[in-house]
Amino acid sequence: MQDIITQKAAKIRMLAMDVDGILSDGQIIYSSNHVETKAFYVQDGVGLQALREAGIILAIITGRRSPMVDRRAQELGIHHVIQGRDDKFTALSKLAADLNLSLDECASMGDDLPDLKAIREAGLGISVPNGAPIVQQTADYVTTKAGGHGAVREVCELILQAQGKYDAFIQKFL
Repeated sequence: MQDIITQKAAKIRMLAMDVDGILSDGQIIYSSNHVETKAFYVQDGVGLQALREAGIILAIITGRRSPMVDRRAQELGIHHVIQGRDDKFTALSKLAADLNLSLDECASMGDDLPDLKAIREAGLGISVPNGAPIVQQTADYVTTKAGGHGAVREVCELILQAQGKYDAFIQKFL
């Protein structure tokens, strides 16, 4: 099974991610001023920067809208941010077509029912252990780390290793 995952990951040219439950742990916290906050895992950010530097296109496709998502995307150099979209498969398909990518060249990472079709149809469908059971069953790969706690970094390293780019990523820090 791991060989199939490696083969699929070797073809990936774009990683599309949900936010709540993937880039964050899924909690939505409102301050007393009605301001929404989210926590993002720093190690995920390092992995995403490595993917971007390796030529992988990064995208966020999320059902909610939040200025925190725009801010985090800007920090990480993620130029493709689609918010307020419940039909994530259509958003993924359109973005792939706009970028002249096949769905086989796309990885889709999500945790809940709105992510299901995108995960099923992508070249590499990914979920997390805190994801809905049907989403986990549909995914090609379920991370060992939970969303918002290193799952994205795990996927970044998987893709880098499958494409023979992991050692160059590590060397940068030695």
